[in-house]
Amino acid sequence: MTHDLTRWSAARMADALARREISAVELTQAHLDRIAAVDGAVHSYLHVDGEGALAQAQAVDDARGRDEDLHVMAGVPIAVKDVIATSGLPTTCGSRILAGWVPPYDATLVTKLKAAGMPILGKTNMDEFAMGSSTEHSAYGPSRNPWDLERIPGGSGGGSSSVLASFQAPLAIGTDTGGSIRQPAAVTGTVGTKPTYGGVSRYGLVALASSLDQAGPCARTVLDTALLHAVIGGYDPRDSTSIHAPVPEVVRAAQRADVTGMRIGVVKQLTGEGYQPGVQARFEESVQLLVDAGASVVEVDCPNFRFALAAYYLILPSEASSNLARFDAMRYGLRVLPDGVEDPSAEQVMAATREVGFGAEVKRRIILGTYALSSGYYDAYYGQAQKVRRLIADDFSRAFEVADVLVSPTAPTTAFKIGEKLDDPLAMYLNDVATIPANLAGIPGMSLPSGVADEDGLPTGFQILAPATQDQRLYAVGSALERELASRWGGHLLDRVPELATTGAEVTK
Repeated sequence: MTHDLTRWSAARMADALARREISAVELTQAHLDRIAAVDGAVHSYLHVDGEGALAQAQAVDDARGRDEDLHVMAGVPIAVKDVIATSGLPTTCGSRILAGWVPPYDATLVTKLKAAGMPILGKTNMDEFAMGSSTEHSAYGPSRNPWDLERIPGGSGGGSSSVLASFQAPLAIGTDTGGSIRQPAAVTGTVGTKPTYGGVSRYGLVALASSLDQAGPCARTVLDTALLHAVIGGYDPRDSTSIHAPVPEVVRAAQRADVTGMRIGVVKQLTGEGYQPGVQARFEESVQLLVDAGASVVEVDCPNFRFALAAYYLILPSEASSNLARFDAMRYGLRVLPDGVEDPSAEQVMAATREVGFGAEVKRRIILGTYALSSGYYDAYYGQAQKVRRLIADDFSRAFEVADVLVSPTAPTTAFKIGEKLDDPLAMYLNDVATIPANLAGIPGMSLPSGVADEDGLPTGFQILAPATQDQRLYAVGSALERELASRWGGHLLDRVPELATTGAEVTK
């Protein structure tokens, strides 16, 4: 029974809880048992809070026993990416510089999860400060892809994607600065949505690049993703970038799953050369399935997309160099005293701490960003990148005049082997070529599984992009495609994930 429970969809779990066919404690314990059995091999979690999750579950069961009105998702457990502040639980951002730091407050989205009665199982692994595409830059070791433990689960949110694909949680929270929700979803056969910028509060997210960062829902089905999106979305006065508008009707769109008459725009610059043959083949098949379901297809030209990667890797490091300046060894986090200095200055302590606390990729991006913002270079680099960003937004605006949504493969390849690209930063950056434009323009995007590549049998991802604040379109198209693909596969793609060997890992880390 425990094994079966962890493989249910979140929607099925919520329904069974409401009908009192299972208890929240039973469901939470089933996932804690699964974590104990397999996370030693997958390493999805940096911290598991078994005691806290069971206490939250018991509170839901008690309230249900008193016939109180509960949120539809009450009792459904969830995992949270370790870049999001959680009161009483460590938040390390995958970095040694924040080792052991426990925030005194909750991020707004965590407050919403708790208000909905969703037990938080723990914090998921990630590339340090969300800088990476493979989770190999975590200071605590990489997460692994449940499809093949020798391969990456994507990044920066590889912990949140692998926790879903290994059935250690039915839902997870990720963050997406240049594709860190969508690319991990693509390579693990899961679903992930980057909402419209400002659609989910960023209050309590440890900032990487403030104009790009966006938290969002991760799940195994489009409907489950919509249900979580509805919980965490909405206006927050504590976030100056928050959209003062109702949450789009994402759940209704997912349930309707209708694309009749919709115009699907295939982005010319995000297909073809440079994409793995199996990825391209599954993408083309998926587009045809949407046509068969009643949609029409048009090719759209977004010429400035070819500059997106270069612009992004100037804007992100520039904002990161500013945001990460707060880690100065004075107020919180790690503090390292320099060797051989009897009475070190604040600058010497800061330098020694950052040398030990920051990893190689973080240092690389801080140096690049500081250079781009320096006197004499600001206009030539950061200023020019912001102009390109405007051109990319204009490309999107023109494309959405002729298409209701835009589509592309989510990532150019399936999951690569751990270590394969670690020493080649430019090759690593290219994994985000299809996802970055959405972050630069602030529009919403989704990735859902489109099948497996013929060459290696690994998952491929299908990306859907919509105009700003029209997130519901992602769910209408995604749910319709998911239905057609499930009919073709004869079930859910994750049914093909190999069973993981149990390890007997401890529940609480």
